[in-house]
Amino acid sequence: MDSEVGPLRTVLVHRPGNELRRLTPRNNDQLLFDSIPWVDRAQEEHDAFATVLRSRGVEVLLLADVLTTALEDPRAHAAGVHAAVDARRLGAELADVLRSHLSTASPETLTEVLMSGMTFEELPASEGGSLVRRMHHPHDFAVDPLPNLLFTRDSSVWIGNRVAISSLAMPARKRETALLDLVYAYHPRFRGAGRAYGAHSAPVEGGDVLQLAPGVLAVGVGERTTPAGAESLARSVFADDLAHTVLAVPIAQDRATMHLDTVCTMVGPDAVVMYPLAQDSLIAYTLTPDDEKGVRVNGPAPFLEAAAEAMGIDRLRVIDTGLDPVTAEREQWDDGNNTLALAPSVVVAYERNLETNARLEDAGIEVVRIAGSELGSGRGGPRCMSCPIARDAVEVR
Repeated sequence: MDSEVGPLRTVLVHRPGNELRRLTPRNNDQLLFDSIPWVDRAQEEHDAFATVLRSRGVEVLLLADVLTTALEDPRAHAAGVHAAVDARRLGAELADVLRSHLSTASPETLTEVLMSGMTFEELPASEGGSLVRRMHHPHDFAVDPLPNLLFTRDSSVWIGNRVAISSLAMPARKRETALLDLVYAYHPRFRGAGRAYGAHSAPVEGGDVLQLAPGVLAVGVGERTTPAGAESLARSVFADDLAHTVLAVPIAQDRATMHLDTVCTMVGPDAVVMYPLAQDSLIAYTLTPDDEKGVRVNGPAPFLEAAAEAMGIDRLRVIDTGLDPVTAEREQWDDGNNTLALAPSVVVAYERNLETNARLEDAGIEVVRIAGSELGSGRGGPRCMSCPIARDAVEVR
């Protein structure tokens, strides 16, 4: 897969489940949600999103299904139990009890625990005493839930014919990568897939990685992806001959711009939708292979200029989210820039971003609208909710 906009063929998504029901006003900040979603409505919205994808000929893989299939392999099952049980947190006695309980669990049950977590009240009964159990509230988490699994773009990203397992920066998300590791290592469909990056490397998140053109990546550097992560990814893709240029793009380190794809996404082979306040301020460092040093760093230069040069085009066409700064800021917060391309000039977007969608259509982009009032409570749009696995090449005219 060498573009963001080639006709989408296969995508990995996660239908929200009981992990969202674990969110409360007491823990939603820690678990990176800005509000408490109405879970039934979020599921309805996600089902409608998946239906839209299927109606456009896209094969939709559900993360719970592929993880359950992977866990049918005894080696994956053992690794899944290991990922769920943190002896440093539970203590030796409780850890042994939970490990024994999960070792005999069905793949479906283990999938549910890995995704939705487990409270101390839900731990299996045990003989003897446990200070850890006694001193925790029954509703405290013995195994943390993973509500951000909804955003499958962040935890893995395909570059060429290889998959990069993200190294997630936030503590609430670190265990997600263990689940994706299991899927790509043990599911029959992915067992032979090569790796472009590993979860134990410096922090890189998939929402920061944009495939601008064949051989050209842009990597946001900010709250979630570090400079060391961007450089490590560049060295990896250069070594594997997956790219010839990586643009490291500093972005503001705050909640509104946590990833590069909250600022801009590709909507055509030479077009992006972009938050207008970022258009003139974004810069990029250009990384290219170097036989002696491994990587050469040039810049910084204006992002749009550096991108066009790396892509071999005169300029990158920009569709902004509105000239009115208040509207632009509101729609950027509501993921107006976070679109998923189904094909060149065809994107899925949240229906609520009226101005952005109108400007996209004025620019000749077909906008397929979906509801996202509950899905967006974790600050993520259609691109965040999808990990493309296969796209057709973009036809050159």
